[in-house]
Amino acid sequence: MVSIDELLIVFLITFVVAAALGRSWFHRRWRRPELLRRMCLIAASALLAANLACFLFEASELWRTATLTVTLGGLASLGVALTALRNGAAPARQPRRVLAIGAHPDDLELACGGTLAKFVDSGHEVQGLVMSDGHRGGDALERSLDAQRGAAFMGLTGMTHHNFTDTDLLRHSQEMVGVIEAAIARYNPDIILTHSNHDQHQDHQAVHVATLRAARQHHSILCYESPSATRDFSPSVFVDIDDYVDAKVQAVKMHSDQLAKPYMTPERVRGIASFRGGQARRRVAEAYEPVRLLSTEMEKL
Repeated sequence: MVSIDELLIVFLITFVVAAALGRSWFHRRWRRPELLRRMCLIAASALLAANLACFLFEASELWRTATLTVTLGGLASLGVALTALRNGAAPARQPRRVLAIGAHPDDLELACGGTLAKFVDSGHEVQGLVMSDGHRGGDALERSLDAQRGAAFMGLTGMTHHNFTDTDLLRHSQEMVGVIEAAIARYNPDIILTHSNHDQHQDHQAVHVATLRAARQHHSILCYESPSATRDFSPSVFVDIDDYVDAKVQAVKMHSDQLAKPYMTPERVRGIASFRGGQARRRVAEAYEPVRLLSTEMEKL
């Protein structure tokens, strides 16, 4: 028969390992994730040491009872903290389908990673569509794998990845229109997210134009902000990502092949979110230019 002491030790070992190795897990599910993770790691390690000491050195009944009481109280306190700091996206009254389209493997995380994670947690179905493997800016295989890791981290239902020529997507305009039309027919999205035309990167502009052609009959298209957006980018739709800015930073970090680039730094990601949050009268936000937007779709989100 396994004793309660042994069960507690096994549980605490599992807890310590999860806190030590689960950085991404904490960033995806909780606000202030690093503080919370360290707090869990330190508290669980201390409780584990106390319980191991009692078990190994055959402590008195009084000491064992005191240790058990402190352990249960400590775990209860950690449970309260985890509950209070959990990301708090409101459940959707009517789940919607969202199609997010990007030119390169890291575009979605950089531009709308917080929004996509929030949509997923609210119960919406989110699909990703990426047009190139980004081989001109890094290792093609690594970037493609990073795109899948980023999509899984954000909770996307699926990620479709194409290998049209990086930096020359304009040459593939008609092909991109075809794959976007196929995705729209397959997923029947309620809202489409894509690049803005107010962007210095030629691939971003090409994807913007291809999306508008493919979605010419669609009622709700929002254009997100890439790091290469120009000063003409003028958003009027904002999504509050206060609970999701840490998740966005971690999603960007999934693209390990690109982390040396200045726009990939946590400071830059948070800075843009803070700037757009000021415009939206919120702490942090992601910004969008509507091509057109059916008001009922935003209400349902």
